Amino acid sequence: MFSALRNRNYRYFFIGQVISNSGTWVQRIAQDWLVLSITGSAFAVGVTTAMQFLPMLLFGLFGGVLADRFPKRQLLIATQAAMGLLAVGLAALTLSGVIQVWHIYLFAFLLGLVTVVDNPTRQTFVVEMVGKKDLGNAVSLNAANFQTARLIGPAVAGGLMAAVGAGYAFAVNAVSFGAVILGLLAMRSAELHRTPQLPREKGQLREGLRYVAGRPDLIWPIVLVGFIGTFGFNFATILSAFAYSVFHVGPGLYGLLNTAMAVGSLAGALVAARRSRPRLRLLVVAALVFGLVEAVSAVSPSYWVFAALLTLVGLFGMTTNTAANSLIQLRTDPAMRGRVMSLYMMVFAGGTPLGAPLVGWVTEQFGPRVGLLACGLVSAAAAAGIGLVLARIGNLRVQLDLHRGPEHQLIAFVPRQAPQVVVAA
Repeated sequence: MFSALRNRNYRYFFIGQVISNSGTWVQRIAQDWLVLSITGSAFAVGVTTAMQFLPMLLFGLFGGVLADRFPKRQLLIATQAAMGLLAVGLAALTLSGVIQVWHIYLFAFLLGLVTVVDNPTRQTFVVEMVGKKDLGNAVSLNAANFQTARLIGPAVAGGLMAAVGAGYAFAVNAVSFGAVILGLLAMRSAELHRTPQLPREKGQLREGLRYVAGRPDLIWPIVLVGFIGTFGFNFATILSAFAYSVFHVGPGLYGLLNTAMAVGSLAGALVAARRSRPRLRLLVVAALVFGLVEAVSAVSPSYWVFAALLTLVGLFGMTTNTAANSLIQLRTDPAMRGRVMSLYMMVFAGGTPLGAPLVGWVTEQFGPRVGLLACGLVSAAAAAGIGLVLARIGNLRVQLDLHRGPEHQLIAFVPRQAPQVVVAA
Protein backbone atom coordinates (compact mmCIF):
# COMPACT_ATOMS: atom_id res chain seq x y z
CA MET A 1 0.00 0.00 0.00
CA PHE A 2 2.87 2.43 0.75
CA SER A 3 5.61 1.11 -1.56
CA ALA A 4 6.23 4.49 -3.24
CA LEU A 5 7.31 5.97 0.11
CA ARG A 6 10.50 3.90 -0.10
CA ASN A 7 11.76 6.67 -2.40
CA ARG A 8 13.42 9.43 -0.37
CA ASN A 9 12.50 12.21 -2.79
CA TYR A 10 8.87 11.14 -2.84
CA ARG A 11 8.75 11.08 0.98
CA TYR A 12 9.81 14.75 1.07
CA PHE A 13 7.24 15.59 -1.58
CA PHE A 14 4.51 13.64 0.22
CA ILE A 15 5.08 15.37 3.58
CA GLY A 16 5.14 18.82 1.99
CA GLN A 17 1.94 18.07 0.09
CA VAL A 18 0.06 17.02 3.24
CA ILE A 19 0.78 20.44 4.75
CA SER A 20 0.15 22.43 1.58
CA ASN A 21 -3.02 20.56 0.63
CA SER A 22 -4.39 21.14 4.13
CA GLY A 23 -3.81 24.86 3.63
CA THR A 24 -5.48 24.70 0.22
CA TRP A 25 -8.59 23.16 1.77
CA VAL A 26 -8.59 25.78 4.51
CA GLN A 27 -8.66 28.50 1.84
CA ARG A 28 -11.21 26.72 -0.35
CA ILE A 29 -13.76 26.35 2.46
CA ALA A 30 -13.17 29.88 3.75
CA GLN A 31 -13.42 31.33 0.24
CA ASP A 32 -16.74 29.65 -0.58
CA TRP A 33 -18.27 30.64 2.75
CA LEU A 34 -17.01 34.22 2.43
CA VAL A 35 -18.58 34.57 -1.03
CA LEU A 36 -21.86 33.14 0.25
CA SER A 37 -21.77 35.48 3.25
CA ILE A 38 -21.16 38.54 1.09
CA THR A 39 -23.70 37.75 -1.64
CA GLY A 40 -26.10 35.14 -0.24
CA SER A 41 -25.99 33.56 -3.71
CA ALA A 42 -25.12 29.98 -4.70
CA PHE A 43 -24.65 31.30 -8.23
CA ALA A 44 -21.85 33.60 -6.98
CA VAL A 45 -20.12 30.59 -5.40
CA GLY A 46 -20.38 28.84 -8.77
CA VAL A 47 -18.88 31.86 -10.53
CA THR A 48 -15.94 31.84 -8.07
CA THR A 49 -15.29 28.18 -8.82
CA ALA A 50 -15.62 28.85 -12.54
CA MET A 51 -13.10 31.71 -12.41
CA GLN A 52 -10.55 29.45 -10.74
CA PHE A 53 -10.89 26.72 -13.37
CA LEU A 54 -11.50 28.88 -16.45
CA PRO A 55 -7.75 29.28 -17.22
CA MET A 56 -7.42 25.50 -17.32
CA LEU A 57 -10.13 25.36 -19.98
CA LEU A 58 -8.55 28.18 -22.01
CA PHE A 59 -4.83 27.50 -21.65
CA GLY A 60 -4.53 24.00 -20.15
CA LEU A 61 -2.81 22.41 -23.15
CA PHE A 62 -0.03 25.01 -23.10
CA GLY A 63 0.74 24.04 -19.52
CA GLY A 64 1.42 20.49 -20.70
CA VAL A 65 3.87 21.73 -23.34
CA LEU A 66 5.77 23.66 -20.63
CA ALA A 67 5.77 20.58 -18.38
CA ASP A 68 7.38 18.53 -21.19
CA ARG A 69 9.83 21.31 -22.10
CA PHE A 70 11.30 22.52 -18.75
CA PRO A 71 12.75 20.85 -15.62
CA LYS A 72 9.75 19.89 -13.52
CA ARG A 73 11.22 20.47 -10.07
CA GLN A 74 12.18 24.07 -10.88
CA LEU A 75 8.76 24.70 -12.41
CA LEU A 76 7.04 23.43 -9.26
CA ILE A 77 9.13 25.66 -7.00
CA ALA A 78 8.06 28.67 -9.09
CA THR A 79 4.36 27.75 -9.17
CA GLN A 80 4.17 27.00 -5.45
CA ALA A 81 5.81 30.34 -4.62
CA ALA A 82 3.33 32.17 -6.87
CA MET A 83 0.37 30.46 -5.17
CA GLY A 84 1.72 31.47 -1.77
CA LEU A 85 1.96 35.12 -2.83
CA LEU A 86 -1.64 35.08 -4.09
CA ALA A 87 -2.82 33.72 -0.73
CA VAL A 88 -0.93 36.54 1.01
CA GLY A 89 -2.73 39.11 -1.13
CA LEU A 90 -6.16 37.62 -0.44
CA ALA A 91 -5.43 37.50 3.30
CA ALA A 92 -4.34 41.15 3.31
CA LEU A 93 -7.53 42.33 1.59
CA THR A 94 -9.76 40.30 3.90
CA LEU A 95 -8.02 41.27 7.14
CA SER A 96 -8.05 44.95 6.16
CA GLY A 97 -11.86 44.78 5.73
CA VAL A 98 -11.91 46.00 2.12
CA ILE A 99 -12.57 42.63 0.46
CA GLN A 100 -15.30 42.59 -2.20
CA VAL A 101 -16.61 39.71 -4.24
CA TRP A 102 -14.84 40.91 -7.41
CA HIS A 103 -11.53 40.70 -5.54
CA ILE A 104 -12.22 37.04 -4.83
CA TYR A 105 -13.11 36.45 -8.49
CA LEU A 106 -9.81 38.07 -9.58
CA PHE A 107 -7.65 36.08 -7.18
CA ALA A 108 -9.44 32.86 -8.16
CA PHE A 109 -8.66 33.57 -11.83
CA LEU A 110 -4.99 34.33 -11.10
CA LEU A 111 -4.70 31.14 -9.05
CA GLY A 112 -6.16 29.27 -12.01
CA LEU A 113 -3.48 30.71 -14.31
CA VAL A 114 -0.75 29.34 -12.06
CA THR A 115 -2.55 26.00 -11.84
CA VAL A 116 -2.39 25.68 -15.64
CA VAL A 117 1.34 25.03 -15.30
CA ASP A 118 1.34 23.49 -11.81
CA ASN A 119 -1.16 20.67 -12.41
CA PRO A 120 0.43 18.82 -15.36
CA THR A 121 3.91 19.44 -13.96
CA ARG A 122 2.98 17.98 -10.57
CA GLN A 123 1.17 15.02 -12.14
CA THR A 124 4.09 14.09 -14.40
CA PHE A 125 6.79 14.79 -11.79
CA VAL A 126 5.53 11.77 -9.83
CA VAL A 127 7.06 9.29 -12.28
CA GLU A 128 10.40 11.12 -12.02
CA MET A 129 10.38 10.62 -8.25
CA VAL A 130 9.31 6.96 -8.09
CA GLY A 131 9.83 5.43 -11.54
CA LYS A 132 7.25 3.59 -13.62
CA LYS A 133 7.11 0.57 -11.27
CA ASP A 134 5.65 2.56 -8.34
CA LEU A 135 3.70 5.09 -10.43
CA GLY A 136 0.24 3.61 -9.83
CA ASN A 137 0.91 3.38 -6.10
CA ALA A 138 2.22 6.96 -5.95
CA VAL A 139 -0.83 8.32 -7.82
CA SER A 140 -3.10 6.63 -5.29
CA LEU A 141 -1.00 7.86 -2.35
CA ASN A 142 -1.17 11.40 -3.77
CA ALA A 143 -4.94 11.08 -3.76
CA ALA A 144 -4.84 9.74 -0.18
CA ASN A 145 -2.60 12.68 0.69
CA PHE A 146 -5.10 15.14 -0.75
CA GLN A 147 -7.98 13.50 1.09
CA THR A 148 -6.06 13.42 4.38
CA ALA A 149 -5.67 17.16 3.95
CA ARG A 150 -9.37 17.33 3.19
CA LEU A 151 -10.02 15.85 6.61
CA ILE A 152 -7.79 18.41 8.29
CA GLY A 153 -8.43 21.53 6.22
CA PRO A 154 -12.23 21.96 6.53
CA ALA A 155 -12.08 21.41 10.29
CA VAL A 156 -9.34 24.02 10.64
CA ALA A 157 -11.21 26.38 8.32
CA GLY A 158 -14.43 26.05 10.29
CA GLY A 159 -12.62 26.77 13.56
CA LEU A 160 -10.69 29.73 12.15
CA MET A 161 -13.76 31.32 10.56
CA ALA A 162 -15.78 30.91 13.72
CA ALA A 163 -12.99 32.29 15.92
CA VAL A 164 -11.12 34.96 13.94
CA GLY A 165 -12.57 35.14 10.42
CA ALA A 166 -11.68 34.07 6.88
CA GLY A 167 -8.64 36.34 6.56
CA TYR A 168 -6.55 34.21 8.91
CA ALA A 169 -7.60 31.10 6.97
CA PHE A 170 -6.05 32.61 3.84
CA ALA A 171 -2.88 33.48 5.80
CA VAL A 172 -2.55 29.87 7.00
CA ASN A 173 -2.70 28.72 3.39
CA ALA A 174 0.02 31.18 2.40
CA VAL A 175 2.40 29.76 5.01
CA SER A 176 1.64 26.14 4.02
CA PHE A 177 3.25 26.49 0.58
CA GLY A 178 6.62 26.82 2.25
CA ALA A 179 6.51 23.12 3.18
CA VAL A 180 6.34 22.02 -0.47
CA ILE A 181 9.12 24.38 -1.52
CA LEU A 182 11.39 23.12 1.27
CA GLY A 183 10.66 19.51 0.28
CA LEU A 184 11.49 20.20 -3.38
CA LEU A 185 14.74 21.94 -2.44
CA ALA A 186 15.78 19.01 -0.21
CA MET A 187 15.47 16.39 -2.98
CA ARG A 188 18.50 14.59 -4.40
CA SER A 189 18.75 15.30 -8.12
CA ALA A 190 20.78 12.14 -8.77
CA GLU A 191 17.89 9.95 -7.57
CA LEU A 192 15.31 11.41 -9.97
CA HIS A 193 14.18 9.31 -12.96
CA ARG A 194 14.39 12.19 -15.39
CA THR A 195 12.42 12.14 -18.63
CA PRO A 196 13.97 13.78 -21.71
CA GLN A 197 13.08 17.45 -22.02
CA LEU A 198 11.22 18.41 -25.15
CA PRO A 199 13.12 20.79 -27.48
CA ARG A 200 11.31 23.95 -28.52
CA GLU A 201 9.61 23.19 -31.85
CA LYS A 202 6.44 24.14 -33.68
CA GLY A 203 3.45 21.85 -33.72
CA GLN A 204 4.03 20.16 -30.36
CA LEU A 205 0.52 20.97 -29.17
CA ARG A 206 -1.08 19.48 -32.28
CA GLU A 207 1.19 16.45 -32.00
CA GLY A 208 -0.15 15.74 -28.51
CA LEU A 209 -3.76 16.05 -29.66
CA ARG A 210 -3.17 13.71 -32.62
CA TYR A 211 -1.57 11.19 -30.28
CA VAL A 212 -4.62 11.10 -28.00
CA ALA A 213 -7.08 11.12 -30.92
CA GLY A 214 -5.53 7.91 -32.23
CA ARG A 215 -5.82 6.11 -28.90
CA PRO A 216 -9.39 5.05 -27.93
CA ASP A 217 -8.02 3.67 -24.64
CA LEU A 218 -7.00 7.23 -23.75
CA ILE A 219 -9.63 9.44 -25.31
CA TRP A 220 -12.73 7.73 -23.89
CA PRO A 221 -11.53 7.74 -20.26
CA ILE A 222 -10.71 11.44 -20.75
CA VAL A 223 -14.24 12.07 -22.07
CA LEU A 224 -15.69 10.25 -19.06
CA VAL A 225 -13.71 12.28 -16.50
CA GLY A 226 -14.81 15.38 -18.42
CA PHE A 227 -18.45 14.63 -17.62
CA ILE A 228 -17.61 13.71 -14.03
CA GLY A 229 -15.52 16.85 -13.53
CA THR A 230 -18.05 19.17 -15.15
CA PHE A 231 -21.11 17.91 -13.30
CA GLY A 232 -20.37 15.25 -10.70
CA PHE A 233 -17.61 17.05 -8.81
CA ASN A 234 -19.32 20.43 -8.42
CA PHE A 235 -19.47 20.06 -4.64
CA ALA A 236 -18.15 23.55 -3.90
CA THR A 237 -21.28 25.02 -5.44
CA ILE A 238 -23.82 22.59 -3.97
CA LEU A 239 -22.57 21.67 -0.48
CA SER A 240 -22.51 25.27 0.72
CA ALA A 241 -26.10 25.65 -0.54
CA PHE A 242 -27.19 22.46 1.26
CA ALA A 243 -25.62 23.67 4.51
CA TYR A 244 -26.94 27.22 4.15
CA SER A 245 -30.50 26.76 2.87
CA VAL A 246 -31.53 23.09 3.26
CA PHE A 247 -30.18 22.08 6.67
CA HIS A 248 -29.64 25.65 8.02
CA VAL A 249 -26.29 24.93 9.70
CA GLY A 250 -23.28 27.17 10.27
CA PRO A 251 -19.69 27.01 8.97
CA GLY A 252 -18.68 24.32 11.48
CA LEU A 253 -21.19 21.73 10.23
CA TYR A 254 -20.61 22.86 6.64
CA GLY A 255 -16.96 21.94 7.13
CA LEU A 256 -18.08 18.57 8.52
CA LEU A 257 -19.84 17.76 5.22
CA ASN A 258 -16.53 18.16 3.42
CA THR A 259 -14.86 16.05 6.09
CA ALA A 260 -17.43 13.26 5.62
CA MET A 261 -16.73 13.18 1.90
CA ALA A 262 -13.00 13.20 2.60
CA VAL A 263 -13.30 10.11 4.82
CA GLY A 264 -14.78 8.14 1.92
CA SER A 265 -12.28 9.59 -0.55
CA LEU A 266 -9.36 8.65 1.70
CA ALA A 267 -10.68 5.09 1.97
CA GLY A 268 -11.02 4.92 -1.82
CA ALA A 269 -7.47 6.20 -2.34
CA LEU A 270 -5.97 3.70 0.13
CA VAL A 271 -7.82 0.80 -1.49
CA ALA A 272 -6.57 1.99 -4.89
CA ALA A 273 -2.99 2.05 -3.56
CA ARG A 274 -3.18 -1.74 -3.11
CA ARG A 275 -4.23 -2.22 -6.73
CA SER A 276 -1.27 -2.73 -9.09
CA ARG A 277 -2.85 -1.83 -12.44
CA PRO A 278 -6.41 -0.48 -12.71
CA ARG A 279 -8.61 -1.57 -15.60
CA LEU A 280 -11.08 0.27 -17.80
CA ARG A 281 -13.87 -1.86 -16.31
CA LEU A 282 -13.10 -0.53 -12.83
CA LEU A 283 -13.18 3.05 -14.10
CA VAL A 284 -16.58 2.66 -15.79
CA VAL A 285 -18.25 0.80 -12.91
CA ALA A 286 -16.89 3.20 -10.26
CA ALA A 287 -18.11 6.22 -12.24
CA LEU A 288 -21.56 4.65 -12.68
CA VAL A 289 -21.96 3.89 -8.96
CA PHE A 290 -20.61 7.35 -8.07
CA GLY A 291 -23.34 9.03 -10.12
CA LEU A 292 -26.11 6.84 -8.73
CA VAL A 293 -25.08 7.37 -5.08
CA GLU A 294 -24.80 11.11 -5.67
CA ALA A 295 -28.33 11.15 -7.08
CA VAL A 296 -29.67 9.22 -4.08
CA SER A 297 -27.95 11.60 -1.63
CA ALA A 298 -29.92 14.49 -3.16
CA VAL A 299 -33.11 13.26 -1.47
CA SER A 300 -31.57 12.72 1.98
CA PRO A 301 -34.17 13.40 4.70
CA SER A 302 -31.70 14.76 7.28
CA TYR A 303 -28.28 16.33 7.66
CA TRP A 304 -26.70 13.17 9.12
CA VAL A 305 -28.06 10.86 6.41
CA PHE A 306 -26.71 13.29 3.83
CA ALA A 307 -23.29 13.31 5.52
CA ALA A 308 -23.22 9.49 5.59
CA LEU A 309 -24.07 9.24 1.88
CA LEU A 310 -21.37 11.79 1.07
CA THR A 311 -18.87 9.29 2.46
CA LEU A 312 -19.91 6.81 -0.24
CA VAL A 313 -19.84 9.58 -2.85
CA GLY A 314 -16.26 10.31 -1.83
CA LEU A 315 -15.30 6.62 -1.95
CA PHE A 316 -16.53 5.99 -5.49
CA GLY A 317 -15.51 9.43 -6.74
CA MET A 318 -11.92 8.84 -5.63
CA THR A 319 -11.90 5.35 -7.13
CA THR A 320 -12.94 6.91 -10.44
CA ASN A 321 -10.31 9.64 -10.20
CA THR A 322 -7.34 7.42 -9.31
CA ALA A 323 -8.27 4.75 -11.85
CA ALA A 324 -8.46 7.30 -14.67
CA ASN A 325 -5.22 9.06 -13.67
CA SER A 326 -3.21 5.83 -13.35
CA LEU A 327 -4.61 4.32 -16.55
CA ILE A 328 -3.78 7.36 -18.64
CA GLN A 329 -0.26 7.85 -17.25
CA LEU A 330 0.69 4.18 -17.54
CA ARG A 331 -0.58 3.92 -21.13
CA THR A 332 1.08 7.13 -22.36
CA ASP A 333 4.52 7.44 -23.93
CA PRO A 334 6.87 9.33 -21.52
CA ALA A 335 7.68 11.99 -24.12
CA MET A 336 3.94 12.73 -24.47
CA ARG A 337 2.97 12.45 -20.80
CA GLY A 338 2.94 16.19 -20.00
CA ARG A 339 0.72 17.05 -22.95
CA VAL A 340 -1.62 14.08 -22.40
CA MET A 341 -1.98 14.87 -18.69
CA SER A 342 -2.59 18.55 -19.47
CA LEU A 343 -5.45 17.48 -21.75
CA TYR A 344 -6.72 15.20 -18.98
CA MET A 345 -6.59 18.04 -16.43
CA MET A 346 -8.05 20.53 -18.92
CA VAL A 347 -11.06 18.28 -19.49
CA PHE A 348 -11.39 17.22 -15.84
CA ALA A 349 -10.87 20.60 -14.17
CA GLY A 350 -11.53 22.84 -17.17
CA GLY A 351 -15.10 21.65 -17.42
CA THR A 352 -15.83 23.30 -14.08
CA PRO A 353 -16.17 26.82 -15.60
CA LEU A 354 -18.93 25.41 -17.76
CA GLY A 355 -20.59 23.29 -15.10
CA ALA A 356 -20.25 25.43 -11.97
CA PRO A 357 -22.35 28.44 -13.11
CA LEU A 358 -24.94 26.10 -14.66
CA VAL A 359 -25.15 23.99 -11.51
CA GLY A 360 -25.22 27.16 -9.42
CA TRP A 361 -28.10 28.55 -11.50
CA VAL A 362 -30.08 25.29 -11.29
CA THR A 363 -29.42 25.18 -7.53
CA GLU A 364 -30.60 28.76 -7.09
CA GLN A 365 -33.69 28.39 -9.28
CA PHE A 366 -34.89 24.91 -8.29
CA GLY A 367 -33.09 24.20 -5.03
CA PRO A 368 -29.95 22.28 -4.00
CA ARG A 369 -31.71 18.91 -4.14
CA VAL A 370 -32.56 19.28 -7.83
CA GLY A 371 -29.05 20.52 -8.57
CA LEU A 372 -27.36 17.53 -6.94
CA LEU A 373 -29.84 15.05 -8.44
CA ALA A 374 -29.12 16.37 -11.94
CA CYS A 375 -25.36 16.14 -11.41
CA GLY A 376 -25.59 12.55 -10.26
CA LEU A 377 -27.85 11.42 -13.11
CA VAL A 378 -25.65 13.08 -15.76
CA SER A 379 -22.55 11.36 -14.33
CA ALA A 380 -24.25 7.95 -14.24
CA ALA A 381 -25.58 8.32 -17.80
CA ALA A 382 -22.12 9.30 -19.08
CA ALA A 383 -20.53 6.27 -17.41
CA ALA A 384 -23.13 3.90 -18.84
CA GLY A 385 -22.87 5.37 -22.34
CA ILE A 386 -19.06 5.35 -22.48
CA GLY A 387 -18.96 1.85 -21.03
CA LEU A 388 -21.10 0.65 -23.94
CA VAL A 389 -18.87 2.52 -26.44
CA LEU A 390 -15.73 0.87 -25.02
CA ALA A 391 -17.44 -2.51 -25.10
CA ARG A 392 -18.36 -2.06 -28.75
CA ILE A 393 -14.82 -0.97 -29.66
CA GLY A 394 -13.39 -4.04 -27.92
CA ASN A 395 -16.10 -6.34 -29.36
CA LEU A 396 -17.32 -7.01 -25.82
CA ARG A 397 -20.70 -7.30 -24.20
CA VAL A 398 -21.87 -6.52 -20.67
CA GLN A 399 -22.51 -9.55 -18.46
CA LEU A 400 -24.36 -9.46 -15.13
CA ASP A 401 -23.54 -12.23 -12.64
CA LEU A 402 -25.71 -12.34 -9.50
CA HIS A 403 -23.96 -15.39 -8.02
CA ARG A 404 -21.79 -14.99 -4.93
CA GLY A 405 -18.13 -15.92 -4.61
CA PRO A 406 -14.70 -14.51 -5.48
CA GLU A 407 -14.82 -16.02 -8.97
CA HIS A 408 -18.06 -14.15 -9.78
CA GLN A 409 -18.21 -10.47 -10.76
CA LEU A 410 -21.44 -8.48 -10.66
CA ILE A 411 -20.62 -6.56 -13.86
CA ALA A 412 -18.08 -7.79 -16.40
CA PHE A 413 -17.19 -7.18 -20.05
CA VAL A 414 -16.82 -10.49 -21.87
CA PRO A 415 -16.02 -11.24 -25.55
CA ARG A 416 -18.97 -11.50 -27.88
CA GLN A 417 -19.50 -14.96 -29.28
CA ALA A 418 -18.81 -15.16 -32.97
CA PRO A 419 -21.89 -16.17 -34.95
CA GLN A 420 -21.87 -19.84 -35.85
CA VAL A 421 -21.72 -20.55 -39.55
CA VAL A 422 -23.66 -23.62 -40.65
CA VAL A 423 -22.30 -25.23 -43.78
CA ALA A 424 -24.79 -27.31 -45.75
CA ALA A 425 -23.73 -30.83 -46.56
